[in-house]
Amino acid sequence: MAWRWLADATVVLHALFIAFVVLGGFAVARDMRWAWLHVPAVAWVVWLELTGAICPLTPIENALRARVGAGGYAGGFVDHYLTPLIYPGGLTPAVQVLLGAGAFVLNAIIYSWIWRRRRSKGELR
Repeated sequence: MAWRWLADATVVLHALFIAFVVLGGFAVARDMRWAWLHVPAVAWVVWLELTGAICPLTPIENALRARVGAGGYAGGFVDHYLTPLIYPGGLTPAVQVLLGAGAFVLNAIIYSWIWRRRRSKGELR
């Protein structure tokens, strides 16, 4: 049971990291210090997606799930709702490139908006 819990916790951590990459620019808009975490996180995800590399959390989760074996119970919130968001069906290298480019463009838009807003307030000189 502990292995299943650790595997589920890994999926939740993975989902939170993805959410931070996608939405973390809004935390930066509130406090610029978040950029020190957010910019490297975005760069990491863009690199992963553009190169087809595997996030280290994926093999960790797979190893934990392997320890559970076929005897563990199936289903649950994490398996049903979060896992398909992180590992969508039909994920091809071309789709990964689109996801990486999308993460970059979305965050470029958010950071551009932050820069313009701070500039108009006279915070950037």
